[in-house]
Amino acid sequence: MNSLVVNLLFALSWVFFFGEFNALTLSSGFVLGYAVLWLLYPLTGGPSGYFLRVWYWIRLIGMFHYELVVSSISVFIDVITPKHRARPAIIEMPLSVKSDAGILLVTNLITLTPGTLSLDVSEDRKTLKIHAMFADNPEAVCAELKNGMERWVIDALER
Repeated sequence: MNSLVVNLLFALSWVFFFGEFNALTLSSGFVLGYAVLWLLYPLTGGPSGYFLRVWYWIRLIGMFHYELVVSSISVFIDVITPKHRARPAIIEMPLSVKSDAGILLVTNLITLTPGTLSLDVSEDRKTLKIHAMFADNPEAVCAELKNGMERWVIDALER
């Protein structure tokens, strides 16, 4: 049986055990079920991809929030100081992500981060045009996005 289905069954059993269906009991049941499945993994020999996938999603969410805070502070400092550091540019970033969901997630994460905006995806889905507020070195901005957000999305969706 699929590990996600078993984990959901653990979470629902936890909810029924407590008799309250709310976000706290469901999420705590999901975390407890994940821990139980992880501890039983050597005995059951089930697929380990589920555990890595959950870890990759947690990392994607955590690192996006980190980037969100850092870029918000950077844009805030540039707005309130009299001397502006912004050197906007339009950058073309080659895409390594292949799936439609991956491209959608990468473009949305880039757009949601202050200081960057996804403009267009090429017809062949291999290039993404981005407007960056701080693009003193466009190659560095492109490398940062590829090694950061795009890699995290590839890990979470396509591995």
